[in-house]
Amino acid sequence: MNFDLTAEQKLMQKAAREYAEKVIMPIAAEYDEKGETPVHIIKDMSMQGYNTMTFPEEYGGGEMECLTACLAVEELARACAGITTSAAANSLAGYPILLAGTPEQKEKYLTPLSEGKLAAFCLTEPEAGSDVASISTHVKEAEEGYVLNGTKCFITNGSLADIFTVFATVDRGKGARGLTAFIVEKGFAGVSIGKKESKMGIRASDTAEIIFEDVPVPPENILGSRGGGFRIAMTTLDISRPLVGAMAVGIARAAFEKAVEYAQRRKQFGQAIASYQSIQFKLAEMAMKIDAARVLVLKAAYLVDKKEKRLSGPSAMAKAFAGDVAMQVTVEALQVFGGYGYMKDYPMEKYMRDAKIMQIYEGTGEIQRLVAANEILKGRM
Repeated sequence: MNFDLTAEQKLMQKAAREYAEKVIMPIAAEYDEKGETPVHIIKDMSMQGYNTMTFPEEYGGGEMECLTACLAVEELARACAGITTSAAANSLAGYPILLAGTPEQKEKYLTPLSEGKLAAFCLTEPEAGSDVASISTHVKEAEEGYVLNGTKCFITNGSLADIFTVFATVDRGKGARGLTAFIVEKGFAGVSIGKKESKMGIRASDTAEIIFEDVPVPPENILGSRGGGFRIAMTTLDISRPLVGAMAVGIARAAFEKAVEYAQRRKQFGQAIASYQSIQFKLAEMAMKIDAARVLVLKAAYLVDKKEKRLSGPSAMAKAFAGDVAMQVTVEALQVFGGYGYMKDYPMEKYMRDAKIMQIYEGTGEIQRLVAANEILKGRM
């Protein structure tokens, strides 16, 4: 196994770190406190190529390997997971178009995402999260295409997006086999923004409810085939989960670095607390977990780049493990700070709040374990 990064990967990693420290870090606490998305920064990230890193160059993307993108995402999330979530949502919404879109759809909808437009991936509903087969948003055929009705919730970039990739059923009786993907524009009649969520963490990312009421969707906006939406959604999540894992690693690393710095500076009983074995053990444990999570994430990304067909298991394992590590490390790092870590004057409580969602969105840790177990029992891992 070769763990060396290429010159291009090192360059991208360095550029992302410098951008994050210069542009994102200085405003992270402010926008977290306000619970607002710095749209100007998200659009600047788009212009810098961070929102569409893996898209083909012909559509304005960076045409990067998933592994390279994960290295960049870790650096960005180290600065602010909320802002990084909004930027990454563009890729998440774009993957279904990359996977199943026609050349015309890709040109029309992917290119604007590299020019500052924002997109949203609309899968989750009030009564259908991990159970995708229970989706109730539905479409009916009409004279000039389709008519879409339903409500999506917890949608990243929901109130900011110009383009939505929407998963709806053409026949609820068919369960997952009735799921179909569509491209919907914000300007289509009947599209409206519902409740904007106030969240515990990643508060600098926009999360909202999207309502579709008799929305006319032209026939050329169907993605792939009728009933092909489940495969598109699952493949999209398999590809995107290493990037979520990379975000989790970024959060954990940020908390760990602050804990190391503080432990060397903070003195109790006449010496730095870093000299005490109890603190040293915490730091060593955090470092081990972060390295292990990063290796799992980069392995999954490597398999994405190799176009491995049996990707679900490794992708699920990377996302689940990295999400757990983010939570474990931020809790322990805050403990190193003691009472100061609990105060908003320090970033530790933000890291801890941001970490929790890593165990929830794009499939909970429990669902990831079910996916991995299913792959194991079928002999695919």
